[in-house]
Parts: sequence; C-alpha cells; structure tokens
Amino acid sequence: MSKPLFRELITPFLRSRMDTLRLRHGAASPEYQALSRQYHYTDDEQAPAVEANLRHYEADIGLSIDGESLPGVERLYRRTLVIEPTLACAAHCRYCIRANYPRSNLTEDQLTRIAKYCGNEANRGDLREILVTGGDVLLVPDRVNHLLNAIREHAPNIRTARIATRIPVQDPRRITGDVLRIFEAKSPLRVELATQINHRVELCTESVAAYQAVMDRGARVYAQNVLLRGVNDRIDALVDLYDALRELGIESHYLFHCVPLRGMAHLRTGLEEAVALGRALTCSGGISGRAKPMVAAMTDIGKIVLYDGTILRREARHILLQSDYTLEERRRWNPNWRLPESAEVDSAGRLRVWYLDGAELDVEREAPILNPTVDASRRAVSLPILRVAS
Repeated sequence: MSKPLFRELITPFLRSRMDTLRLRHGAASPEYQALSRQYHYTDDEQAPAVEANLRHYEADIGLSIDGESLPGVERLYRRTLVIEPTLACAAHCRYCIRANYPRSNLTEDQLTRIAKYCGNEANRGDLREILVTGGDVLLVPDRVNHLLNAIREHAPNIRTARIATRIPVQDPRRITGDVLRIFEAKSPLRVELATQINHRVELCTESVAAYQAVMDRGARVYAQNVLLRGVNDRIDALVDLYDALRELGIESHYLFHCVPLRGMAHLRTGLEEAVALGRALTCSGGISGRAKPMVAAMTDIGKIVLYDGTILRREARHILLQSDYTLEERRRWNPNWRLPESAEVDSAGRLRVWYLDGAELDVEREAPILNPTVDASRRAVSLPILRVAS
C-alpha cells in the first residue's frame, strides 16, 4: 500500500464501530463498507484520474485588521462568513474538501478581531450568519465559546451561528459539559449544530445520545450529506438515512455531489446519477416531505443547487452549471476574490462554471439537457438520463 496523500486518522470509537459491523455483517457488507470507505485509505486514492484540484474553491478574504493579517476567514456569500478556529479533526474523512488546507489554530485575540470585523460598519448591513467550521471546532470548545461571546458583544447584526462538526459520529464521548455549553441559550444569537451523516449505520446509540444532548439544550441540528459511491449511492440507503434523520428531529439540508478533488475519483458518482437519485428520493413519496434535501454541487464558485435550468450542457466530462451569483456582488463581498479559470460570466452578469463530472457511466444516452436560451457557442453533448429503481 502506498503512502497516503492525506494521513489516515480514525478514532478508537470509529475503529470499534467498524470492527463490530465487520464481525456482524462481513467485510463486503454495505453496513461495513459505509464506514470503511469514508475513513480507510486505499490505493484508489493514488490511481490516475482527471480529478486533480487540491482545494474546492478559493474564498479567503485576505483580511487585515490594524495592520495585522487575520487568517481563518472565508467569504463567498453576502449573508454568511466562514470562520475556522481550528483545522484539526478527530478523524479524516477521505473525501474531505479541506484535506489539503494547512493545519492552523486561531487564538482568542484573533477570534475577537474577527468578531469586531463582523460588526464593523462595512459588514453590518449584509452579514447575518457565521459558519464556525474547520477542521472540527468541537475539539476546541473554549475557543468557540469565546468567539460566540465576542460576536454577541461586537456584532449584534449576526443573528445565527452555525457550528459544524462530525464529533457526534466520530467520537461522541467528547460531547461533554464544555461542549454542550456552546449550545445553551445565547439570546439574541441563535446557535445551531451543522453535521454530516452519510449512512444510517453512523447513527448508533452513542451518536444518537450525543445529538439528543445538543437538542436538549435548545439548539437545532441539521445535516448535510455527501453522495459517495459504495456508501449511499442507492435509493434504499438514502431512504433509510433520511427516515432516520426525520425520526431524530435532525433537519435535512444539502445532499452534495462529491467534489472533484485529487484522490476522490473512486468515491464520485456521475452528476446526473446524483440528480436521478435525488429525484427518486424526493418525488416518489418515499420519505416525508419535511425530510427532503436539496441536491447540490460544490463548484469553484460555490454551491449550486441542481434545479431545472442550472445544468446547461456538457463537453466531454465537464458540465456547465448556471448560478445566480454575479461577479460584481462576489467582489463586493470579497474584494480579493478572483474569477477562476473554470468560470465565465453570462450576458446578464451572472456566473457560470465548468464542473468536472464523476466517473464515466455506462448508460443509455438520450436527449440533451439544455437551456434553450443558452447560446450555442460551445458544442452541446447529451447528458445521460438514469432510470433509478425505487
């Protein structure tokens, strides 16, 4: 086995869970593979592939306050600022969008300055939310509490703080009093827990208890999930997952197509396969309407929800996606943001982006998915239409 490009890191809790699933169901079972493929390194990560990007997008603001640079801040959207107190994790998800970020930790002084930045006159009219992510920020609960207190003091315009974590499914013993204090009432600031659960086997007794402890503090929990080949790319696995989330009171958010980063080719489905699975999941009555996720792609210009009209056309393995972001607005929110080579601006000033599709699919090709208003300056090639059994 070759040396991993991204160091394998698995908590003792996850190893124990995988051992239990392997003994109970077998190493080839969907239950065991659902965890193993998320955390175990394989040589597939170093197989030749078109996927070569090291980062999913470049959104660093390059912020400087009082003549001192301030790392750990990203901004792509008008309302939300991303803050990264730590880039350490309890375990390494093999498909991680931040696998190639340099490891760092912010000090309390840096976090206070970020809070002041959120509340300054230039941002007061636009910023409404912060997404506190990493890394896994529940590894540094004192820093998160410090940031939230600083936000309440210096940035009253921030109404919601979303705390992103996978600790409840990776190491639920860490959900202790210090962590739970993050989610206690901090009026007028609303605190939510953002998590990622990709398969029902992750919702074991200990993990469910961890999420319930957070909800018992009055915080809402929502999940955004990643579609992964060999983990949850079957309609029955997705129905089981979203039924379980609904039963636990965990709200559904995005179902992401796996991003085209180096080493991820074996975990990526085709984009149209993701759309077809999403359609089968949400338009069949198979799950509660309150549990339906939005199917989305994380592109070089940010998230694009795959509604009608957002998929324009294909050239070989690249698909042109339409956003409603404008270049002017993007640069107003983040003056350092530069248009990536994969993106272009349409006649209305909105951004489009070429997105690398997942693995080639052996399916029947039918009529192209095209927006009839799109100019034909590029050759259109049919997209595959998948028939998914419910």
